[in-house]
Amino acid sequence: MKQIKWRKPVVKNGKLTKWNWLVQYPEKLHLGKFVDIGAFTYIQARFGVTIGDHVQIGSHVSIYSHSTIDDKKGSVLIKNGARIGTHTTIMPGVTIGENALIGAYSFVTRDIPDNMVAYGVPAKPVQKGTL
Repeated sequence: MKQIKWRKPVVKNGKLTKWNWLVQYPEKLHLGKFVDIGAFTYIQARFGVTIGDHVQIGSHVSIYSHSTIDDKKGSVLIKNGARIGTHTTIMPGVTIGENALIGAYSFVTRDIPDNMVAYGVPAKPVQKGTL
């Protein structure tokens, strides 16, 4: 099997990365290895965002550790192998479990367990399985 080279991306506060995604408070972003983040994704990491190894995040996803609309604050944890569909919003204090799959256009306001498929507005777990 061919060895895949992966390098941690250069992330500067409020600037688009080489792949056109943006982070505020990059010093509070903890990025695992082999992470794929789609274009025009926004990560607000003021209170901490941890993204595990082999996570895939679609384009136009928003991840908030601080919501100024309702002043909610809390770190976000996306565990190893999770996949987040395009145009999804993840709110403060949420944990997305290992190998969980979040459907496109979802609004995630609560924790999603390991190996769970979840989607909707708000997102709800709908099926457990292996992904």
